[in-house]
Amino acid sequence: MKPIATNIADFETLRRSNLLYVDKTAHLHRLIAAPGSTFFFCARPRRFGKSLSVTTLKSIFLGHREFFDGLAISKTDYDWKPHAVIHFNWGRVDVSSVEQFEETLRNAVRSSLAEAGWRYDESKPPSDNLADAIDYFHKRDGVGAAILIDEYDDPVAKALAHVELAEKIRDRLSVIYAQFKDNSGKIRFLYITGVSKFTKLSIFSTLSSLNDISFESDCAALYGYTEEELDANFAEYLHVKAERMGLSDTAFRAELKRWFNGYRFARFDTTTVYNPVSIALTLSSADPAFTATWTSTGRASTLMNYIKREGALSIDPDGEIDAVDSDFDVSDLSNIPPTGLLFQTGYLTIAGYSYGLYRLRVPDEEVRQDLAALIAGAYAGKDAQWSASLGGKLRAGRFDAFFDGLKALYAKLPYGSLEDFERKNEFSYTRPLCMLLAAQGFQYDPEVTQTQGRGDIVATHPCGVYIFELKVDKTAADALRQIREKGYAEPYKARGLPIVAIGLTFDSKTRQLVDAAVEKIQ
Repeated sequence: MKPIATNIADFETLRRSNLLYVDKTAHLHRLIAAPGSTFFFCARPRRFGKSLSVTTLKSIFLGHREFFDGLAISKTDYDWKPHAVIHFNWGRVDVSSVEQFEETLRNAVRSSLAEAGWRYDESKPPSDNLADAIDYFHKRDGVGAAILIDEYDDPVAKALAHVELAEKIRDRLSVIYAQFKDNSGKIRFLYITGVSKFTKLSIFSTLSSLNDISFESDCAALYGYTEEELDANFAEYLHVKAERMGLSDTAFRAELKRWFNGYRFARFDTTTVYNPVSIALTLSSADPAFTATWTSTGRASTLMNYIKREGALSIDPDGEIDAVDSDFDVSDLSNIPPTGLLFQTGYLTIAGYSYGLYRLRVPDEEVRQDLAALIAGAYAGKDAQWSASLGGKLRAGRFDAFFDGLKALYAKLPYGSLEDFERKNEFSYTRPLCMLLAAQGFQYDPEVTQTQGRGDIVATHPCGVYIFELKVDKTAADALRQIREKGYAEPYKARGLPIVAIGLTFDSKTRQLVDAAVEKIQ
């Protein structure tokens, strides 16, 4: 088995080190050979291989044929003629102030142009140097340079917490991007990746020839791994991991799909793909468990802080949300549609599309847990780590600590009416508890109907079944008595799992949690 790379996003490094590479060169060759348009933009969440695709394109245009033996593009008629390549990556640009941004942007442009073979003129601004370089390579080679931009929106996204700063950074980047319009006839190929589509950047507002392929069927599998790619590249790893987890190959694949496969990026093509970083980390780990790393490697913190302020609390991790094309276009940095950003940051994906209307949902279990933790933490005025820790106390049977955390959570809730409580609407007391449970991988059912009544929340997990009953102006003992007398636990006893009854009671005047009790039924 070829080793799996977990932190390398450079194509030639992968190939030189004989590391596993999932062949995407057929997709890239189709873009390079496309008649007419040679200017492309593709938006994808973080962790989906955008940097790897950019460095692969770079190697192709440099004519480094030796790295592509056995790959799909080597079997085409591509001529491997070397081109000048201008490769920008804004990841190291400092956005702490306008001055720092301008200095580090100039350094980044200088470095990228120098790598391409252009001597930077210090008397001119970065945009003029870029224009001069484009003109020079076109005159020298006749066909112009290939320009590759990785994470074009990263500086703006990092500055979103300060809208005025973000707008100034956007305006300065626009001067750079305007050169592509002014010199469009001198550029061989332009490929731009990012997370969000900031429409007021001149790259979108003025460059009419830019082809946005983000939702196109031909690019449904450009990023991420299909089932076929998983089988072709990871078969041995899949079998070994299944054995370590004590699962059959079939059962393991079903769980793997539930955890990491659910992303759909095309309007009309229903292909779903696995998150490639999650697959790499899970299959390369010797632990007999799935490796959930979205919190540490996938979450775009600045964007998510913005979303948390602007509407994440209303998102149901187990429901669907409607969206239209305008939700994905960011024209006003002070009023960004939260639904679109949740999609672009990987927290939502396409569930269906019809006549201009998208149905969006959370893609998989890994993201479901992280989103639930974010929402629960936002309810309590805490971070996602706090909510995840609180759910862990429940799983560990540390009920006193769990109840203390719940009291802190409910103390921060909006002051709703008793009628709100009875209806269990978005301001009720069940939703934040459900988010806490989801953050720890619990499958929950609010208001489970049974022959003798219904429990308020039944949460299931490999560690046990937890039955919650919530009361107003009564005692926790009353709640436990109802669970026993109504037989809420009976349908779950055959599973052979521990069953725990939990009673929670609230004061109708203060709306606070005032009593809690637990009883182990099985």
